[in-house]
Amino acid sequence: MPEPPDFDAPLFEDTLRPHRSLGPAGFRTLMLAVGGASTALSVPFYLLGAWPVVGFLGLDVLAIYFAFRLNFRSARACEHFRLTYFELTFARISAAGARREWRLTPAWVRLERVDDEDYGPQRLTLHSRGRSWRIASGVGPDRKAQFAGEFARALSVARGGPRYS
Repeated sequence: MPEPPDFDAPLFEDTLRPHRSLGPAGFRTLMLAVGGASTALSVPFYLLGAWPVVGFLGLDVLAIYFAFRLNFRSARACEHFRLTYFELTFARISAAGARREWRLTPAWVRLERVDDEDYGPQRLTLHSRGRSWRIASGVGPDRKAQFAGEFARALSVARGGPRYS
C-alpha cells in the first residue's frame, strides 16, 4: 500500500532579506581605509597647530561607523513564507526581532506583480479576502522576479489540491 501524502510538507518555503552590497569583510576594509585616510590627513593639521581639525576628522570616522552599524542592524529584518496545500504562513520579523505572522488559505491568496518595462518587478502584493500586504520591498528586481515565479507556481499547485492516489 502506498504512503499517504504528507500534507504538512511545504510546497514552497523562502526567506527574503534586504539586499546589502557591503558585507562584514568589506566593512572592515572600508573602515580601515577611512581611518587611515583620516589619520594621514590629521597629522599635517596637528603639526601646523590646527589640532581641532583632528577631532572633526575623527568624528567623521565615527559617523561613518555608526551609519553602517545601523544599516547592518536594519538588515536583520526579513519576511518568511511557508506554503502547504492548506495554509500559507507569512511572517515579518523586524530588525529588533519582533515577529508578526499571518496564516492564510491558499485558495484565497492572490499575488499581484507590478512590472516596469525597463527595470523588471517593482512591487509584489499579496491579497486575501479584502486585505493586502506589500512584500519583498527590500530586495532587488532579480530576486523579486525569482521569488514571484516560484511562489506563483507553488500557489497554483496548492490551489490544485493534494493528489491522493
